[in-house]
Amino acid sequence: MPVTPKRAAQALAVGVVAVLGVVLVLRIAHSGGGVSAALDRGETVAAPALALPRLDGKGSISLAAYRGKAVVVNFFASWCLPCREEAPLLERTWREQRSQGLVVLGVDTGQDFRADARRFVREHGLTYPVVYDPKGSALGRWGVPGLPATFVVDRRGQVVSRVLGGLQVGDNAGTFRRDVRRALAR
Repeated sequence: MPVTPKRAAQALAVGVVAVLGVVLVLRIAHSGGGVSAALDRGETVAAPALALPRLDGKGSISLAAYRGKAVVVNFFASWCLPCREEAPLLERTWREQRSQGLVVLGVDTGQDFRADARRFVREHGLTYPVVYDPKGSALGRWGVPGLPATFVVDRRGQVVSRVLGGLQVGDNAGTFRRDVRRALAR
């Protein structure tokens, strides 16, 4: 069967999209690693700027607005099984410690549809603030290699720690609780 100009153009378009996808993944993976790489080197690092629209569409939230509070920044997606498993722990932590100055901030990534993220929030009864990052723009700055990823920021805006992977895996929940206490004490 001869190749028509239309089929050739379609094949070229698919190839270009595939190459651009690979370039995007490589740029995120090799962009210096963001916060995660700095923490791995033992550096103290300020939390990157984060200002995104609220998931419910009512305005936006900026991490800078929470200066003076300890903040748990949790990157998630509705389709992520470990994200589903850790949601109750995050909600419980928020309810138990918000009076002490803790904020849990959920960041739904560009790997998700907004409607699915809203359903996730409803299903898990999440009451903490959740923002929507439709382009995944924050992932590289924070050094998020996969989901979920949770960062603990102290009252001065310094990242105290991060847990890559689910909080319910191994000793991650204990590490998370310890780091939240440490951030609140600073």
